[in-house]
Amino acid sequence: MATQMTRRGALAALSAFAAAPALAQGGRTITLMHGFPAGTNVDIVARFVAEHLGPRLGQTIVVESRPGAGGTTGAATVARAPADGSVLSVVAGGHAISAAIYNKLPYDPVEDFTFISMVQEFPFVLATYSDHAARTVADVIRSAQADPGKLSCATGGNGTGMHLAFELFIAMGGIKIQHVPYRGSPQAITDLLAKRIEFLVAPPSAVVPQIRNGELRAIAVTGPERFFQLPDVPPIGDAVKGYTVTSWIGVAGPARLPAPLVTRVNAELKAVLAEPAVVQRLRDIEGDPRWTSPDEFKARVAEDVAKWTKVVRDANIPRV
Repeated sequence: MATQMTRRGALAALSAFAAAPALAQGGRTITLMHGFPAGTNVDIVARFVAEHLGPRLGQTIVVESRPGAGGTTGAATVARAPADGSVLSVVAGGHAISAAIYNKLPYDPVEDFTFISMVQEFPFVLATYSDHAARTVADVIRSAQADPGKLSCATGGNGTGMHLAFELFIAMGGIKIQHVPYRGSPQAITDLLAKRIEFLVAPPSAVVPQIRNGELRAIAVTGPERFFQLPDVPPIGDAVKGYTVTSWIGVAGPARLPAPLVTRVNAELKAVLAEPAVVQRLRDIEGDPRWTSPDEFKARVAEDVAKWTKVVRDANIPRV
């Protein structure tokens, strides 16, 4: 009996492994969908993933952009897609933020998706103009404590990851700084250079060039450790214990994707993310390659949903 059960188990495992490569049956391509405009970092990463993952899976992967409502239009489409591997998704950190910002979503941001692996992770940067008196996070905190509400800090918009990273910083730092939202980082950088505002929280891709040429000065990064693009810049957490914020990009799909399929895609993503050319390209887009198990990725999304929901509530940020 034991031998028979062992054989059955082996056959079941072999059958699952054999089924794993058949991600898109009947000659169909895999659609890799995301909810952001063409040319954005998410779109660039999605196309790069498709280029390298497709050959490893023996499938053609076509990237499709469904922008709208902060990425939720694309996410809703993926949540309704068949769970057969014909539709996968590239999701970003805003996926978790949407759950905190929107009063109602047409999907559950955790349970209506199968999270396969993260692909990239990056911090935000707290920066100022080059000759500002504040050079450290401690300097910023002292200045804010001396004159509460006088200092100003820009972000790329209300309800963005940058905004919530800022709100968490001032809450954990016990300070008051005026938030100045912009429609994206470029105009905020222009006003920072003109000294109309004093600080800015932005993604590395928006500010690293100006930091390197000396127009801006990085005070700190929001991640738990120093960032490879700015190795001399400390994390905010060195001064505000327990503070850490990173954003991410990853690959997911609709809920209930078959386990062998998830295992196969996860393994191939791990191999892709180990390729030196892929590591370099993702770093050129200013994010660290980051592979995770499906369980780790799902746990991270759930953790971020809870984290940002609390920040939105505590900061009295209006929900939409």
